[in-house]
Amino acid sequence: MSNIGIRAQQKEKTRRALVDAAFNQLSAEKSFSNLSLREVAREAGIAPTSFYRHFKDMDELGLAMVDESGLLLRQLMRQARKRIENGGSVVAVSTETFFEFITDRPNVFRLLLRESSGTSQAFRTAASREIQHFIAELTDYIMSKDVNSSREIAHIQAEGLMTIVFTAGAYALDMNTQEREKLKKRVIMQLRMLARGAASYTYSHKKDQ
Repeated sequence: MSNIGIRAQQKEKTRRALVDAAFNQLSAEKSFSNLSLREVAREAGIAPTSFYRHFKDMDELGLAMVDESGLLLRQLMRQARKRIENGGSVVAVSTETFFEFITDRPNVFRLLLRESSGTSQAFRTAASREIQHFIAELTDYIMSKDVNSSREIAHIQAEGLMTIVFTAGAYALDMNTQEREKLKKRVIMQLRMLARGAASYTYSHKKDQ
């Protein structure tokens, strides 16, 4: 590998370390706006001045984290689809996969949840964009499974699904294992009720036309 290739690889490795360091410092008590550049750089193992070789400022780092959170969320849905192909309830498998994500990557979800209603316009816009990407993929998936569903109805159902799982995720962050299991069962019931309601609405709407 050439020297240029080695330097590029090292730069990407350090950039990755900065993103991971920032995610690691988030908690129920500490949001992104409370992080300092010096803290993030120290955990990443670099000098604070070296931070600027990778990001213009902390806001640029935060936006990169929001983008990554959205990407991970969409990858999560694709992972759920693969698991569904191996058998099992669409709703149950999807809910289980989402709760595993909350358990394994709580700070990724925490960031997306907080910044969608945070004080920074740039962060709110970025978080909203990622959530809309998630809804769009859900809409496509719903339509692929229900040929009778219109895009409008599928989109509304996807929005409802997102609202339910995001609200549940926010509660789940502060719950113990037993409480999460109870919440998971309620979410599965809510999503099934939503799906049946959407199917019933589609049927009655077509009947009235």
